[in-house]
Parts: sequence; structure tokens; C-alpha cells
Amino acid sequence: MNKNIASYSIPPGLRISLAFVLLAIFCAVMADLSINTRTPWQEALRLGQGFISPTWLPINTLLEALFKTLAFAILAVSLAAGLGFVLSFGFHHRSIRAVCASTRAVHELFWGLLFIQVFGLHPLVGILAIAIPYSGVFAKVFAEIIEENVQSNAIILPPNSDRFSQFWYAKWPQVKDPFSSYFLYRFECGLRSSTVLGFIGLPTLGFHLESGFMQGDYATVASLLIVFYALIASMPYWAKLQLFPVSLCVALLYLWEPVSANFVFIASLLHDTLPLPIRTGQGELWLWLSELGKNQIVPGIWNTVLVTQVVLVCTGLFALVCFPFLSKLFANTPTRASTHLLMVVLRSTPEFILAFLFLMFWGPSHLPAIAALTLHNGAIVAHLIAKHSQNLNLRSDASTGCNRYFYECLPRVYGQFLAFLCYRWEVIMRETAIVGILGIHTLGFFIDSAFESFRLDVALILIVISALMNISTDAVARRLRRQLHLSRTPRWSST
Repeated sequence: MNKNIASYSIPPGLRISLAFVLLAIFCAVMADLSINTRTPWQEALRLGQGFISPTWLPINTLLEALFKTLAFAILAVSLAAGLGFVLSFGFHHRSIRAVCASTRAVHELFWGLLFIQVFGLHPLVGILAIAIPYSGVFAKVFAEIIEENVQSNAIILPPNSDRFSQFWYAKWPQVKDPFSSYFLYRFECGLRSSTVLGFIGLPTLGFHLESGFMQGDYATVASLLIVFYALIASMPYWAKLQLFPVSLCVALLYLWEPVSANFVFIASLLHDTLPLPIRTGQGELWLWLSELGKNQIVPGIWNTVLVTQVVLVCTGLFALVCFPFLSKLFANTPTRASTHLLMVVLRSTPEFILAFLFLMFWGPSHLPAIAALTLHNGAIVAHLIAKHSQNLNLRSDASTGCNRYFYECLPRVYGQFLAFLCYRWEVIMRETAIVGILGIHTLGFFIDSAFESFRLDVALILIVISALMNISTDAVARRLRRQLHLSRTPRWSST
């Protein structure tokens, strides 16, 4: 018996999970989890009352915000899909992979803050802010779909067929359905991104949401959230691929505004991105960088990592607790339906808006960011694990209740669960940085402060650091997946 105990070793997946849990506990101890408002429940009650009796914006204002939210998403996602499709054919080149990784590592809100400096509140800001990072995502996912296509040999082509024919006649019939599914999923993400861009001034639904939050007008906030949820929920009925060419033309005409390029002003902006000692010739660069590192870079990285690691583990725990209530293996139809509705609301609500909401309740600390990102990402992972668990073939005499969960189901879905978490890790890091714009001291807080004080050199350095952190996290996650031989996640959730 002792010999058997001595020869037993903890499985690698469980060992890594325990290491992440211990790291998250350490980060939670170091994080600021304080509540800084005197009446958090009173704020929540006011929001609940807002949903009971919502106040609607004037119909013209509401329709304009709704149409602009749709138009930004349609144009940006279509442009990104086209660019990503072209880049996917060269994705095997290291240089293209590096460019795509760099563009998708920078959150669309950061791109928006950069382009506002150049174009003001021109519609081009919203389109480029979404299209640039999304094109890197599309390129990666499309390339993986093409690479993993193993059925193309079923179509026999004549010898020496050109690459164009090989793709369109052999591979395209096999990959068009995954491409279409992923495009529609990414379009849903684009609607969320388009809404969130309103928080930096673009005239989408998010602009009116921020105004409602800041004024404490929760009845208007509730009405706007109801419109947003209805927009997402109704997508299966109106988001048809065959209608996108027409929608693209209508959106382009609706948002069209001439662009006036002031090259002197653009040159001045580029000059302002140079570090202050180089630009002015005053002071030493290393002293300037050391001061920046001490006051902004190190605190920003530290807080971003703290929140990310706590959220990663909390996301996993939330998903493990919730997925049985979504799975046919455990829950009845009414339970699954009510839980599914809750999970749809949580994963459809942009994490930035959730963080803003909790910030109103609890005040500025790490707690609003942790709660918002955990609920948003946990709902996504719980949904995926529930779908995966329903494909399990259990014996007719399989145990029920807790025994079914711990002995029949969990060991068989745990590898896929870790794969989903690895894919979400880099996303959580990116989202943690961006919620700093709300006043939480992650990298986004210092980036937003630099833009507000028109210190473009500082903002650019901090954005680059944020991108490098995201790229590094993604690389570590890929290595873990290879080490643990984890299966790949479904394409629509790979980002």
C-alpha cells in the first residue's frame, strides 16, 4: 500500500491548476478589495427599480445611437474579415504572425484613443479601432481553420492545379461553414465593442450609457441595456450573411463623412510620440524612463497582473459551479432555461459596462474589475463546458447527483475546461488593462491619464507594454496547452 502511495503522482493538469490557485490566493491578498461607497445596496436597488420602470430616450436619439452602433460594427467587422482572410494565407510567415499578434494585443479602446488624436470624433475612428485588432484575430483563426482542414483531399483536382484552384475548389467547400460561423460570432463581439466605444465619445449606445451612469439616471441606463440585450438576442433573425453586402453599403452611406487630413497636425502628433528628453533635448532619457517606470509602468503592470490572475481562477471556479445548471446531464428544462438566460445576459454585456456598473456600487478598487471580468468570462466558459459535457456518453447505470459530477463528468471535461481557460487568459489580461480607464489602477488608468494630459509619448510606451504583456501571456498559454496536450477550443470562442 505504501508503495502504491509513493508511486502516485499528481496529474500535470491538476498540478498546474493548484499552482494557479495558490498564485491567485497570493494576488487576492495583495489586491485592493475594499468597498468605498457607503450605500452599495441602495445603488443596486435603484438600478433594479430602473429596470422595472425604464425611461426611454427620445426615439430619434435612440434610433441614431442604435444605427451608429450597428453601422460601426458592420463596417469594421467586414473590413477586418477581408483583411484577416488575406493575411491568413501568409500566416505561416513569422513576420505576419508578429504583426497580427501585435495588432490584436492592443484593445480597441486603446486604438480608439489613439485615432481620436488624429481624426477627432470622425466615424473612421470607430471603424479603424475595431477593424485593426479584429483583423489580427480573423487572420489567426482563419489560418487555423485552413490548417486543420483535413477533408480537402476528398476533392480530387487535376495535377499541377494552381493555388487559387486548390483553395476555392478543394478547401473552400470545407471551410466556408466554420468561416461563416466565426464571422457571425465576431460580429456579435463587434456590436459589444461598438457600444463600448461610446465611453470615449463616439455616438453609439455606450455614449448614452456613460451619461446615464454618471448622472445616476438608472432608469435611462436600464432602457439602453434592454435595447442592447434585444439587439443581441435578435441577431439570429436579422444577422444573415446574404444580407451583409446590402448592410455594408447602407452602413457606409449612413456614416459617410469626408476626411480632412491636416498633415502638419499629424506630423506634430508623431513628433509628440517621441520621448520628452529626445523631443526637447532637455534631461536624460534613462532618468525619464526610470521615473516613468517607478510611478506608472511598475504599478500598472503589478495591478494588471494581480487582477488578471485572480480573475482567471475565479472564472474557472464560476464556470465549474455553473455549467451543471446548463447541462442536460444534471438539470431539468426550467433550470437550464433560466440559467441560460442569466448566462446570456452576463456574456452579452460588455465587461467594460459591467465594471462601470460595479464601480458605481463599490467605488474604485480592484473589486469591480474582478467581479465584472469573472462574471463575463465565467459565463462564456460555463456555456462552452456545458455544451461539451452534453456530448459525453454515460453508461445507463451511471451515478447521479454529486457522484456523476465529480466522478463521471468532471474528469472527462477537465482537459477541455483548461483549454478554454488558456484561451481566455490573454483576453482577461487585455480586458484588465482596459478597465483602468474607469479609474482602477491597471495599465489602462495610466494610459488614459497620459491621453488626458496630452502626453502621447507616455501613452504610446504604456500601450506597447500592455501589448507585450498580452503577447507574452498568449505565448505561455499556448505552451501550457502543448505541454498538457489539451484539445483545441471551438473556433468561435478561440478569442
